[in-house]
Amino acid sequence: MIFITAKFKVKPEHAEDWPSITADFTAATRGEPGCLWFDWSRSLDDANEYVLVEAFADDDAATHHVTSAHFKAAQEQLPPHLVETPRIVNFKVAQDDWSELGELAVK
Repeated sequence: MIFITAKFKVKPEHAEDWPSITADFTAATRGEPGCLWFDWSRSLDDANEYVLVEAFADDDAATHHVTSAHFKAAQEQLPPHLVETPRIVNFKVAQDDWSELGELAVK
């Protein structure tokens, strides 16, 4: 799978509204074939930072994502709400779902 984590520094005046600002993009992405997950979290240390964790089944799914109409719309709509270009970690993982964190196993 293609596993991606990105950090978005949102302008303070838009931070509370970020979930609604990204709602259409999020819903459309989650509906894509091959999208395994697309989940936003807000930083506990910086209320203006959101972290996106996303995964796609394979290269074809990831390519479909970045060439979709909703991705192109997000490229136009999201940057005006940001302080800086988002930072990203993107890599391939030889699995198709989350693994258990055995060191913190719940018994």
